[in-house]
Amino acid sequence: MIRKGFALLLALCLVLSFTVALAEQPTKKITILSIWAEDNDNGIVMTKLTDKYIAEVNPNFSYEYELVSADNLRQKIATMAASNDLPDVFVYESGTPLIPMIEDGYVLDITKALTDLGVYDKLDAGAVAILSNLTGTPDIYDLPLGLNVEGFWYNKALFAQAGIEAAPATYDEMLADCEKLMAAGIQPFAVGGADKWPATRLINAYVMRKLGVDALAKCAAGELSYVNDGIVEGAQLLQDMCNKGYFGEGPTTVDYNTAANMLMSGKAAMLYNGSWFTQNLASTDNPAGEDGIGFFNIPTVAGGVGTATEYSMNCGNILCLSAAKYDDATADWLKYMVSNIGDFAIQNSGTLKGYKIDKYPETLSNYTKMVAAEFAKVTAASTWFEATM
Repeated sequence: MIRKGFALLLALCLVLSFTVALAEQPTKKITILSIWAEDNDNGIVMTKLTDKYIAEVNPNFSYEYELVSADNLRQKIATMAASNDLPDVFVYESGTPLIPMIEDGYVLDITKALTDLGVYDKLDAGAVAILSNLTGTPDIYDLPLGLNVEGFWYNKALFAQAGIEAAPATYDEMLADCEKLMAAGIQPFAVGGADKWPATRLINAYVMRKLGVDALAKCAAGELSYVNDGIVEGAQLLQDMCNKGYFGEGPTTVDYNTAANMLMSGKAAMLYNGSWFTQNLASTDNPAGEDGIGFFNIPTVAGGVGTATEYSMNCGNILCLSAAKYDDATADWLKYMVSNIGDFAIQNSGTLKGYKIDKYPETLSNYTKMVAAEFAKVTAASTWFEATM
């Protein structure tokens, strides 16, 4: 009886100690500005992980999640920076757009912060290299929200319907396949032209195969003209493809999500997209099923210097923290996020976010395995069209 009473008392003391420890956590409310809804893509990652942090670590922590359209993101951040009222945490664009924010001291030095917290090694080295190269700084000032390869996704059933037996390896083959698809009454491409970047990525794809992975970096450095023949060819090809009906009617009115759904539902045969798309593909809502969509890297161009093992890669839109609002409470949240985001993303959506993964799920979707196979082929990488502008 005495032993039972002692055990009960000990358990009660432990519960009280834990409760007191939680109560002693600092009270903090942060604002997160995002381009993703809370139930979509990285919005899920940020909100679900923050909810877990609140439940497991600090119940006195809270957040306000604010949404802004991707088109208005730069203007919104510029306005808030000018009034010294940046959100605690905000999504932004990596590369050239971030450089003035670094120079003006608006954003937190992520390298230093994570080193101080002892979690810098949680970042994937490849993601760090991409972000550092984009800003030209030895330290990074942004957190990756993806580690992606880009290329063409295709609907296998539609290819078979048009008599196409294999994914194209060259641009000439891809354009010939477009004619086969048109002859079969199938729209060759879906493109989210309303969101602009899906269309400019197609120019970028041609340019990196024609002029090489460093073409746009050379343009930014003034070593190459933006009206170089190779770049003009890429823009003209996009126009020609549009005029031939390869993108269907009104491609500039179609948004990204609609274009993605067109591929999966069999309304278009191909879509240029990144490996973040695996989250949609692996969903039970994908009409094409577990193996209905294939992938091929950007085809080579006749007379071009680009090779089939060079990929367009990026870390997606990135996450920044306000240097002015960073404090110990935010630091504790940051440490938790960086320590857990890699495992959370691979286990819940089968995606890579640019962080080390300690625990892979027992099973991976076919689409995640497909992307992993592409990463294994990479010998060199190019940034996207707007990254250095």
